[in-house]
Amino acid sequence: MSPRIRPALLAALALSTLGVLAGAARAQAPAASSSPTSPAWPAKPIKYVVPFSPGGVSDGVARLVAQHLAERLGQPVIIDNRPGVSGIVGTQAVARAPADGYTLMGGTITTHAVNPFFNKNLGYDPVKDFAPVNLVGMVSNVLVVPEGSRFNSVAQLIAELKAKPDSLTYGTAGPGTSQHLSGQLFESITQTRMRQIAYKGGSQAIVDLVGGQIDMVFETVAAARPMIDGRRVKVLGVTAARRLASLPGVPTLAEAGAPNFEMQSWQGVFAPAGTPKVVVDRLAREVAAIVAMPDVQEKLRGLGVEPDGRTAEAFSAFQRAEIAKWGKVIKDAGIQAE
Repeated sequence: MSPRIRPALLAALALSTLGVLAGAARAQAPAASSSPTSPAWPAKPIKYVVPFSPGGVSDGVARLVAQHLAERLGQPVIIDNRPGVSGIVGTQAVARAPADGYTLMGGTITTHAVNPFFNKNLGYDPVKDFAPVNLVGMVSNVLVVPEGSRFNSVAQLIAELKAKPDSLTYGTAGPGTSQHLSGQLFESITQTRMRQIAYKGGSQAIVDLVGGQIDMVFETVAAARPMIDGRRVKVLGVTAARRLASLPGVPTLAEAGAPNFEMQSWQGVFAPAGTPKVVVDRLAREVAAIVAMPDVQEKLRGLGVEPDGRTAEAFSAFQRAEIAKWGKVIKDAGIQAE
């Protein structure tokens, strides 16, 4: 092995402890220029911020995308988990990061559509401070009740709430989460009222649901799956517009008595606003190609994520539509930002 090649390989081995590396043939340091608009981009590792804790859906999606992105770009993509306050802590950090093509983040419906409606001092603008890169996929919820519940259909729930407003409870992982938004949309469409029981995390809500302390939860498919398979809960409906292949016998909430109901969270990739367009476009193409890979799609579905892959312009339009949609739902519910 020549003296010139040996240091580059040693450097690659050292970097592997920090992030996901590309194959050995592509892990050599690129030539001199590190300008994000030059052909040499990327010339150093890329940081991928996840504004939630390790182990969740956002973290799983980020690690899957980062692995393949590193292989395609020839540079490590390092996951940086920065949880806190419904994703606000990590999202603020990315909004303030240099727009040089070396910072990305995993954004969601919470961080990039509804947080402004719950927090007056958000510290970032979900549209002005970010450049949408790719809509990786959609995440559906299921409406579940305890196995021993007297309710066997959505229609029965609605009838009970019509007769006795606020008589039933639903668990959430906090304001602005997909569980909370599902509940708010359900109330708006059915003209009913329920009581939200907010937990620090969705897992505790499921525990209390199984124990009979709360009446229902609009939980992600991935989180509810063990309880569904173990026959510890009953599934009354899915929040997506179409039935899920993984739960073929379960109706949509729209079919089951809540007309036009559709609630899906989502997972996307963003960069700081001002990131050079050539970089955003390259990232958008690469992530779209990753999402289209059959093995990646299989793994995404295992996380409860239905692959999408819309790139920058289409993703931006989708984000703005989501902000408008959920802003109306939240306003109609009388929720005020704190």
